[in-house]
Amino acid sequence: MTILKTALFDSHIAAGAKTGPFAGYDMPLYYKEGVLKEHEWVRSSAGLFDVSHMGQIYLEGPGVVAFLETITPSNFAKSAHGVAKYTVMTNPQGGIVDDLIITRVNDTKFFSVINAGCKEKDIAWMTDHLPADVKLTRLDDRALLALQGPKAEAALRDVLGINAADLGYMRLMFIDDLIVSRLGYTGEDGFEISVPAMKAPDLWAKFLANPLVKPIGLAARDSLRLEMGYPLYGHDIDDKTTPLEADLGWVMGKGNESFIGAANVLGKTLARKRIGVKLTDKGIAREGAEIRNDKNDVIGMLTSGGHSPTLKSSIGMGYVDAAYTNPGTKIFVTVRGNNIAGEIAALPFIPARTKSAKKAAA
Repeated sequence: MTILKTALFDSHIAAGAKTGPFAGYDMPLYYKEGVLKEHEWVRSSAGLFDVSHMGQIYLEGPGVVAFLETITPSNFAKSAHGVAKYTVMTNPQGGIVDDLIITRVNDTKFFSVINAGCKEKDIAWMTDHLPADVKLTRLDDRALLALQGPKAEAALRDVLGINAADLGYMRLMFIDDLIVSRLGYTGEDGFEISVPAMKAPDLWAKFLANPLVKPIGLAARDSLRLEMGYPLYGHDIDDKTTPLEADLGWVMGKGNESFIGAANVLGKTLARKRIGVKLTDKGIAREGAEIRNDKNDVIGMLTSGGHSPTLKSSIGMGYVDAAYTNPGTKIFVTVRGNNIAGEIAALPFIPARTKSAKKAAA
């Protein structure tokens, strides 16, 4: 199997990155300072990620809104121009094909970023359900950078002269040949910047020349998203998980009852649900660890887990029987045959610091 490289691969090597395979690409896992320092830098300043392995597409045509409300349970008819939505595509069984961000550009055109590992599957799924009056255009000639952290807005202004003070969270703007969206996967303020691939190395270098910015690898991206309780496809959500089981009911638009798989989602009693777990004793819980009650009965399993640099403790996400979902419920996580004490925790584990639309208008 051929391992792909993004337009920034040589830039990562020059910066001392340790790379490894991820979603078919050779990607930077971490740089010289290591994962912990990178995680802390994003929480305190501004980190720069290469996420060019993700897919970027346009969907446009007279029937695009109806199409989106068929393949997802969300509402798009009243979405304002420039507003992004996190949502999921569903299959006939009600399972999640993938999660994705969809942004309305104008009345008949939407921009979407899709997960790297599901890129080809997602595009094939959309194409299979595409009506005659909607066109899908791949943007394979564009790279994607994520600038994340409390000083991201300042770095964007210093490096590119872009004043994003009035751009709210989950909002998009076009600046010359850049598509700048105020969103991300870290829980911090920040931006995803779509740029022509041939211009990406120069843009990367300009950002890293700013003292506020350091390069961040995928390992820290994972620990950052875990602290926020953001699900990772193929781990925390998959094609057998419904949006309600995944605790993503908030993406389901009122009145949209005709999406694919609706009959297997709406009105169903939940037997299990995605929750957060925090260990209260020493140990690190990883994906696949069993979750048990005080009678040592298995009540669920972790789907993500690791050390939280911010909380200085082990945290994770997983699914448990519906009777055990209340935050504070005492549980045990089995690690190498030992039961480690923990509790069900509310998600996110730490408060998000994204910029709200209200703040942006102030």
